[in-house]
Amino acid sequence: MSPVEEITSENIILALEAAITVHSTNSSDIDYLYNYYRGDQPILDRIKTVRPEINNKIVENHALEIVDFKKGYEFGEQIQYVRRGKDESVSEKINQLNDFMFSANKVSQDAKLAEWFYISGTSFRMVLPKSDDLDETPFEIDVLDPRYTFVVYSSGFGNHPLMGVKSIKTLDDKVRYQIYTPKEYFEIEEEQIIKVEPHALGMIPIIEYPANPSRLGAFEIVLPLLDTLNNMASNRMDGIEQFVQSFMKFVNCDIDETSFQALKDMGAIKIKGEPGNPADVDIVSKELNQTQAQVSKDDLYQMVLIICGMPNRNGGSSTSDTGAAVILRDGWSAAESRAKATEVVYKESDKKFLKLVLRIVRDMVGLDLKLSDIDIKFNRRQNDNLLVKTQGLQNMLEAGVHPLVAITTCGLFNDATDVYSQSKEYLKKWEDKKPEKTLPSH
Repeated sequence: MSPVEEITSENIILALEAAITVHSTNSSDIDYLYNYYRGDQPILDRIKTVRPEINNKIVENHALEIVDFKKGYEFGEQIQYVRRGKDESVSEKINQLNDFMFSANKVSQDAKLAEWFYISGTSFRMVLPKSDDLDETPFEIDVLDPRYTFVVYSSGFGNHPLMGVKSIKTLDDKVRYQIYTPKEYFEIEEEQIIKVEPHALGMIPIIEYPANPSRLGAFEIVLPLLDTLNNMASNRMDGIEQFVQSFMKFVNCDIDETSFQALKDMGAIKIKGEPGNPADVDIVSKELNQTQAQVSKDDLYQMVLIICGMPNRNGGSSTSDTGAAVILRDGWSAAESRAKATEVVYKESDKKFLKLVLRIVRDMVGLDLKLSDIDIKFNRRQNDNLLVKTQGLQNMLEAGVHPLVAITTCGLFNDATDVYSQSKEYLKKWEDKKPEKTLPSH
């Protein structure tokens, strides 16, 4: 946050210095979460003081599991832009916009965005006009590393963005900041402005996509539980190894190193006791109760799933539950509710991205679309309850719901606008159908 109303050449150095102080802390946290996701977790630095030669370091990478599940569940299918409102002439324009997004590889870019989105709690997308090959797409998009990117917002009403910043390392190992404001582009190196030029975008081309208002990563809140699961798995393996490699106990008998080595080689020993002092050789061992340890581990893992809003793993147990009961019991409803909450936050940022894209396509290829013409459609679980969804589509059509609204609502198709355009000829009877008049009841 910055208290200034506008970033200019006069105040940009001070504003950048204040922002870098905050960003350095954020960048360090993001780097820790990213390495944790990749398997570099605290258990690898474990120090064991008792029997240090048996020191297993096991990483159960549930952070990867959480991020990959959420990324696949919520962003596994292509995010589509569909028509909003009654203007039918908009449908073809939206189809062209979706074609541009396809050419710009937005699907793969969304996957990268979602990965940072869930690892660090925030992510950044950049969009700029493209001067060549306008027939394919007049813009190009990129996902930026949040460790080297940030957006500064106004601390005043509305918290509108003041500048977007990305840093790069130069060949001579200096840090160069590339900064966009709504009107100008700056390059700053060693607290000196080395380049400034105006741009005609009218917006900051770096858009932040926070995962939630608190910018919490998907597994960040359960880090202590994940560390405990790693510690438990390592201790259990230590327990097994220590049971196998138990100490030998010699009672009332002396044995030197040579005799002990012969014992290990031959597997037997001869000892002699004295009256009143019987001799004995035994193994000092206490086996870990694996059943109790598993109960504790299952409880911790269940808490991780509940807190992160993920479905349960019930081991395929057979019950009489079917359909919606299974969805409720196994936590899929919780996963869906979290996904819907994520959609709301994502759409707010994606509208800023769309607003800039629409300006670029209007200026460069003459595609005239308004933000209010477009709705952002997430597609999940198209094949679940297929019969119910198809029956729902048919019921909506028969009830007089507009075919595009019915196709969009039923959840069967990735690109509702494209399906509607291709099916227009077949849907004509539903479009021309008028609701039947019914006599008032007495």
